[in-house]
Amino acid sequence: MKEPNKLLSALTSQVGRKLLTGITGVLLVLFVISHLSGNLALLRSDSAPFNQYTQTLHSFGMLLIIVEIGLGLLILLHAYLGIAIMLRKRAARKQGYDVVASKGGPSRQSLSSRTMAVTGIILLIFLVIHIVQMRFGPNISQGYSTIINGQEVRDLHRLVLEVFSNIWWVAFYVGVMMMLGFHLRHGIWSALQSLAAMKPRYSTAIYSVAFLLAVLLAVGFLILPIWIYINHRGATV
Repeated sequence: MKEPNKLLSALTSQVGRKLLTGITGVLLVLFVISHLSGNLALLRSDSAPFNQYTQTLHSFGMLLIIVEIGLGLLILLHAYLGIAIMLRKRAARKQGYDVVASKGGPSRQSLSSRTMAVTGIILLIFLVIHIVQMRFGPNISQGYSTIINGQEVRDLHRLVLEVFSNIWWVAFYVGVMMMLGFHLRHGIWSALQSLAAMKPRYSTAIYSVAFLLAVLLAVGFLILPIWIYINHRGATV
């Protein structure tokens, strides 16, 4: 009888799944930071910087498609692992606990930690809507075009302005970005803990940094639709 694959067994164990969740979580946080950095160009009144940014991404062609597919798989893996961990925890206990405590230190349980699965599912649904709306929305053939460096490119800036001229889309995006903040608040700290990147004496400091980073990212994203709505709602197609 063959000896079971130790690596596979480790990765499919509860500890292994937490480790993979931490790795995928850190990679996704890095993506969120880079995505926000590019989207901050929307704060400028000139449409060229944002369209230049998106055109630079699309100039990578097949490489961009490969990265997008990889990112999609990474998100699905992260979601699967998170749900699997949650279901196993629920199955392991027949009843809830009135008091939740963290072994070896003060409890890090909070509303954000107890709603990770819920906020994660909401974010996953949002991503599908966002991708359909922005990635596969109106393009050059529908008249959404502009000239960048002498080349006709898709005017994604115009589409973004049109979407966020609708108060209901603004409210939807702001609400989801608040969910993102909740998810990241516990997720960043939990990812570092899963990767053993912290020692007990650094736990409080890293938890505070994780909280601050979550707030900055959430506010950075939710301020964009509000800013655009206030400054560009009068724009016409």
